[in-house]
Amino acid sequence: MKSKGKTICCSILGIAVLSMTAKVNAQSDDDKKFLANAAQSDVNEIKLSQLAEQKATDPAVKAFAQKMVAEHNKMSMSMQPFAASWGVTPTTDMDADHQKEYDKLNGLSGADFDKEYIDQMVSDHANALDAFTTEAKDTKDAKFRAAVIQGKTMVAAHKNMAYDLKKKL
Repeated sequence: MKSKGKTICCSILGIAVLSMTAKVNAQSDDDKKFLANAAQSDVNEIKLSQLAEQKATDPAVKAFAQKMVAEHNKMSMSMQPFAASWGVTPTTDMDADHQKEYDKLNGLSGADFDKEYIDQMVSDHANALDAFTTEAKDTKDAKFRAAVIQGKTMVAAHKNMAYDLKKKL
């Protein structure tokens, strides 16, 4: 009887430990919110950068825009498995503020376009870097943290490239 009691007790402890571990590794509402915001940011950057691929006159700005399209598409793909498993449906449209910026950029040309686009990229990437830094520190999901840290590295590089371009324009 003592053996059966020990087995039951161990089973209960095992279940308790497993349930605590599952709760630690489960995505939080903050993780889901970050994921949705990151997806929105990717859409905004891709659409603004696609416009810049067409309209930029400075070759360095045009090259930067091409890099933004490629790398933000890559970042979106790296976050897709989390979105799918967490039931987060990423947006496909720019938010209202970026749509206004897109419309403003569409009305500009030449150096005015290049400067406005790069100013927006510096601002957007500074905000994104703050969000990625906070999420990397706060998330409890180890796999997601790894993806966030990889994204943070990319966003930091984008911010630095945009800032360097801004100084040259």
